[in-house]
Amino acid sequence: MTAREAPQQVSAQPVPAAPEGRSRWRGPAPLALLGIAGALVTALAAVAGGWFTPFVVGIATGAATRRRPAGRGLAVACAAGAAGWGLPLLWAALHGAPIVATARVVAALAGLPAASWIPLLAGALTALLQAVSGYLLGRVLAGLLRSRED
Repeated sequence: MTAREAPQQVSAQPVPAAPEGRSRWRGPAPLALLGIAGALVTALAAVAGGWFTPFVVGIATGAATRRRPAGRGLAVACAAGAAGWGLPLLWAALHGAPIVATARVVAALAGLPAASWIPLLAGALTALLQAVSGYLLGRVLAGLLRSRED
């Protein structure tokens, strides 16, 4: 009997559990849930006046995704920050608030062309910069705390 014809032996040993401290959750689902939760927290805080919330959500995302590739976590933090600031603006615009007119006035006062997209884009970029800086800080702080434990 050759090695190919030999019957396969099945091991009756149990599959080892994941090492302690490592999550069993893999794939995009936990990242998507983290992004949705971050966007909702940012949106609710933006309505209440929390302009700094994309930074805080970025820190939390950076700390939570320290063991994952940086690009995915950074994308989640940026999407949560931008969506969190964009959703209240969209909600207000759909319910009759003069968002576009206010944005035109702000652009004109800043010496820019009276286009409504300029201040809205500046707001989105501000949220993105806050999310990126918070994400990087969260990753670094989580790494420092982890190295102190070891």
